[in-house]
Amino acid sequence: MGTSSEHHHDCRRFLASLSDYVDGVLDEALCREIEAHMAGCEDCRIVINTLAKTVELYQTAPAPALPQDIQQRLFTSLDLEKFLRKQG
Repeated sequence: MGTSSEHHHDCRRFLASLSDYVDGVLDEALCREIEAHMAGCEDCRIVINTLAKTVELYQTAPAPALPQDIQQRLFTSLDLEKFLRKQG
C-alpha cells in the first residue's frame, strides 16, 4: 500500500462507484479494484457493508400504509385527485 494520502485518495475515488458496486452493475475491472482496496481498508468495508444492508432492508421492507386522510391531502395538494378516484 502507498502513503496514507494515496490510500485516502483511493477511498474517495471509489466512493462515487459504491452504489453501482452494491447494485451489481459496475464494470468488472473496477469491481476487482474496489475489492482489492477493501481487503486492506476496513473503513471502506464498513461503508460498503452498511450501504448494502441499507439497500437490502429498503428492498425487503413492506411499504408503510399511508392513512387515508393524509393520502387524500397529499394527492389533493399535488393535484392528483384522479388517482384517488381510481383507488376508491
